[in-house]
Amino acid sequence: QVQLVESGGGLVQAGGSLRLSCAVSGSISNFYAMAWFRQAPGQERDLVASIIAGGTGNYADSVKGRFNISQDNAKNTVYLQMNNLKPEDTAVYYCNGRSPFVTGGAAWGQGTQVTVSS
Repeated sequence: QVQLVESGGGLVQAGGSLRLSCAVSGSISNFYAMAWFRQAPGQERDLVASIIAGGTGNYADSVKGRFNISQDNAKNTVYLQMNNLKPEDTAVYYCNGRSPFVTGGAAWGQGTQVTVSS
């Protein structure tokens, strides 16, 4: 069974940086798209960034110019570099992968908490 395991969350001051990692069990090449979502308390889970076949990233307007998604196929890992963090970035961040080899077509990680203090 494919697993996605996030790491790298934590507490950071506004203006700081964090890098989230999502390790894929098995080959990341089995996923045609990888993405990061986030969910703040009482809010819906929203798409933050996505990358298709390890190509160019796409971003929500709220994070453009501050976040960068990348993929390392050799390490079966996708990253989310987050710079100039703001308190409104506080949320649980989830890794998502879409693959025809996964039941339901998509897999999710367990989430990692990011808290940005003002």
